[in-house]
Formats: sequence, structure tokens, C-alpha cells
Amino acid sequence: MVDIPDTLRSVFTATIESDDESYTFEVPTSEVRHDAIQPGETYRIAVLEAEGTTARSESQLSDSPSGSSSAVGEHGSPEPPVEEGEIRDVSVEAVGDQGDGIAKVDRGYVVIVPEAQPGEVPTVEIEQVQQNVAFASIVEPDPRTL
Repeated sequence: MVDIPDTLRSVFTATIESDDESYTFEVPTSEVRHDAIQPGETYRIAVLEAEGTTARSESQLSDSPSGSSSAVGEHGSPEPPVEEGEIRDVSVEAVGDQGDGIAKVDRGYVVIVPEAQPGEVPTVEIEQVQQNVAFASIVEPDPRTL
């Protein structure tokens, strides 16, 4: 289970790019627009491998145009792996500081599920999708909790 600290300011998915001297990733503009971060400030980051992926060599990364097989949006960032209205089972890994369940799906994309607890696997409907997070409601609770 993932322990999420109260100081967590932002969660998003990014592809690490390489040039001759360093590695970089792009922060979505929505993170600045929503005051999660400020340009010019220094932040501590954590890098988590997306579930279901394996490390790839640099030659494998250069074989695909974006370094990833996921859909890429018009601004070069990966498209969210969920759609509004989609029904799916999610595994709740943690509870955020607002008391909502936090689940992760493809590529580590975060789905917020109110009234869910760690360890539950409810069926949810995706209600709102943003670039780095989706919000869902429970349509069928985890049968083990009934």
C-alpha cells in the first residue's frame, strides 16, 4: 500500500525524455494554473514506475516517436487512460487528506473515489477527467464489505 503524505501537492504522469546531457519531463500547465506548483521554486519529487510497465533501454525508447505507446494529446502529454462515463473496477490504495479513496489505474493515473477505503475494490463510474486525475463515484461497493 502507498503511504501518501499530507504535504503531497501534485500527482501527474509524465514521460522522461533524454538529450545528450540530462533527462527531463514536462510538468502539465494545469499544475501551475491550479497553484499546485510555482515556476522558479524547487520541489521534491518522487518517481514511480507505472504499473504493468517494465524498464526499457534507451534504444527501445528511441524506437517509438514519443517513447511510449500511450495516446498523446495535442500538447505532447499523454492522454488520460480513462473517459467520463466509463465504468471500471479500481483498487483503492490509500486515503487522501480530504478522506477520499485514492486508486491508481493505467500508467499510475490517479482516480479519486469518495467514501472508499484502502483495500476495497469498488466498481466506479468516472465522472470528471482532468489531465492528471479523475474523479469517480461508486456504482457498486466492494462485495467483500457488504
